[in-house]
Amino acid sequence: MQIKKVGIVGCGLMGSGIAQVCAHAGFATIVHELDEGLLKKGIGSIEKNLSRLVKKEKISESDKAATLENLTGTVDLLDLKNSHLVIEAVSEDIAVKRSLFKTLDEECYPEAIFATNTSSLSVIEIAARTNRADKFCGLHFFNPVPVMPLVEVVRTLTTSDETFNTAFNFAKNLGKSPIACKDNSGFVVNLLLVPFMLDAIRAVENGIASAADIDKGMQLGCGHPMGPLTLLDFVGLDTTYYIANIMFDEYREQRYAPPPLLKRLVLAGHFGKKTGRGFYDYSGNEPVALF
Repeated sequence: MQIKKVGIVGCGLMGSGIAQVCAHAGFATIVHELDEGLLKKGIGSIEKNLSRLVKKEKISESDKAATLENLTGTVDLLDLKNSHLVIEAVSEDIAVKRSLFKTLDEECYPEAIFATNTSSLSVIEIAARTNRADKFCGLHFFNPVPVMPLVEVVRTLTTSDETFNTAFNFAKNLGKSPIACKDNSGFVVNLLLVPFMLDAIRAVENGIASAADIDKGMQLGCGHPMGPLTLLDFVGLDTTYYIANIMFDEYREQRYAPPPLLKRLVLAGHFGKKTGRGFYDYSGNEPVALF
């Protein structure tokens, strides 16, 4: 099936970004949220992002108008039933994802491709709830979606060549740079990135250096745009803790085990930049290292 209409489940941070790039690439895009308030917030975020791009002269006013014309919002999941590709971008809860796809599997075109944006869960475990495991894959975008060029295209043991190639080319048509991944927890990027960030936390725990000096060392010594502890605060300590637990359950390797300090910060509600406090305090004009 040629992809002309794309359905997105979820209009949060990731879902709204995916919807934006799909609509901007010329695809008829319909995005679903649970209620009107969440939908309005997500669509509003897209409009603000597009206005920002116009102001920076990255796109024209006509580009913005065309993108918004390609975009439709809905609170009825079954409005996605005529989509040629459905991309799920909801919370990392496998029960929720499996339930969504089970419902859509019964309503969508038999030829439609399903894709999950999960960053750490087993794709085949989600696909197994449907009757189209051969038409199921992972499309893992990176935040912020309109800016980050990478998409991990995940092939499961049952994904057909046709499905994989169609999904891979779709990512290219969005202007992204896709890479092929097997269906292992963390795929490529998180498989390598999560242990790196957890090791940075362990370095703080063991008194190797301060958070600020660890970050500065990795920036200046390795050319990273931001240090691992700053990155953790931006990703969200709660998000990292959740992903690390999933990956540890998968591999049972110590490098994926969340350090005690990460657990304590999450239990304290210090999730990073979104709560104003993590490895840094964000209450002032400049972040202040707390460790």
